[in-house]
Amino acid sequence: MDNYSNENTARRYRAHVSILGTTQVHLRNPYIIGWWSAAFPGFGHLLLSKYLRGFVLFIWEVVVNVNSNINLAMIYSFQGEIDKAKEILDTRWLLIYIPVYIFAIWDSYRTTVDLNKIYVLAEREEHRFNSFSIGAMEINYLDKRSPLMAIIWSLFAPGLGQLYIHRITTAFFVIIWTVVFFYLSHGLEAISLLFLGEIKQATEVINPEWLLFFPSIYGFAIFDSYINTVENNKLYDKEQRFYFKENYQSSSFQVLKGQKMK
Repeated sequence: MDNYSNENTARRYRAHVSILGTTQVHLRNPYIIGWWSAAFPGFGHLLLSKYLRGFVLFIWEVVVNVNSNINLAMIYSFQGEIDKAKEILDTRWLLIYIPVYIFAIWDSYRTTVDLNKIYVLAEREEHRFNSFSIGAMEINYLDKRSPLMAIIWSLFAPGLGQLYIHRITTAFFVIIWTVVFFYLSHGLEAISLLFLGEIKQATEVINPEWLLFFPSIYGFAIFDSYINTVENNKLYDKEQRFYFKENYQSSSFQVLKGQKMK
């Protein structure tokens, strides 16, 4: 149940608050979104709240990357062993990876440009949107949160920052894949051995192919939670201004420019 329902009286709405999260349209840099798609296909679309497309591209990246040995080839390349990198690459998977990778970058860039135009038009309409949603499983509402806290919780574990700002869909997806990456990379096992001073064993137990996914998922979780916290705070201010103007400001009240108060 929402405190306000869209009545199709506007062509475009700036935001929608549901029990799964707050979805909104705001200005974004297309190059930054495209860069995140290049860092990890799917992340650019998740930043745009294009969840289904983002999930498909993310899973595609993991499946094809592992089967084509791209991460292992990157590790050998970093070590200067170019011949080994060439040997382990599986071209049967690699050749179908390239066009989808390019599509993810192009589509996220194109979608960002389109959504920026929609945002400008929605801002001009200034149509009302809901700010409170309650259901049998969850409650979501617009309020102000700390961007710093979103970063801190994301550093503890990817997905917690999204839970903090009630971005449930992204949080659920990121947390599941973080658990998968930790398990298959033996990351926590290696950390435990490091604390015990067993550096050699920690190095041997780690699976570098899966470990290489962590910089991307950690970086995305931090960036996504921070940006959406900032934008949600702005959206809260807009909704408050609209409410006070509609309910408390007299229609006859005018502020004349250029006149000093006596």
